[in-house]
Amino acid sequence: MGRVALVTGGTRGIGAAISVALKEAGYTVAANYAGNDDAAKKFTDETGIQTFKWSVADYDACVAGIKAVEDALGPVEVLVNNAGITRDAMFHRMTPQQWHEVIDTNLTGVFNMTHPIWPGMRERKFGRVINISSINGQKGQAGQVNYSASKAGDLGMTKALAQEGARAGITVNAICPGYIGTEMVRAIDEKVLNEKIIPQIPVGRLGEPEEIARCVIFLASDDAGFISGSTVSANGAQFVV
Repeated sequence: MGRVALVTGGTRGIGAAISVALKEAGYTVAANYAGNDDAAKKFTDETGIQTFKWSVADYDACVAGIKAVEDALGPVEVLVNNAGITRDAMFHRMTPQQWHEVIDTNLTGVFNMTHPIWPGMRERKFGRVINISSINGQKGQAGQVNYSASKAGDLGMTKALAQEGARAGITVNAICPGYIGTEMVRAIDEKVLNEKIIPQIPVGRLGEPEEIARCVIFLASDDAGFISGSTVSANGAQFVV
């Protein structure tokens, strides 16, 4: 068995691609999910990857879920914080509930997952934490004040935590995907996709989930041991930092 990797939101979209790529690279993978039991069962049936259900927005559930993963597979050495939600609305119409739901999952969820795993990584003098942020955490997006704030927060956490983990052999990095051809994005009206979204992307196409997964594979590897506190922008040159 290879190193144990835990991927949150790991049964669908970008998370599923990351889980599969890690397994193909020799890792023992656990995929977390929050609610869709049918999708999780189908994912396990198709890939053989074990799934574990809990909400990353609940700290105690994260502690219990991580324990279940480690009891089943061993200590988590690679953590991919991928789980995320949207509750889009223009700011003047955004409700406190829409704000808190997104912050609780996309930002506090990264704390909730990383905090219980961090001591073990420090003890073992090895760890990889990879946070999936977003192009909209870098540039902002109208109608996504909550989402953009949460994803920008992930980048600040990445930079600070990288400095704390450096002497313990733990790297912490972030990936900021642009528009990726997931089921959710491809469900956008074709006219909107082709006339408004894709023309903003200089490479002229959507990204593929597997392209984000390949970034994760590199950052999780021993070859990336000197890279920490970094942000990988995978957006087809739509936004260049």
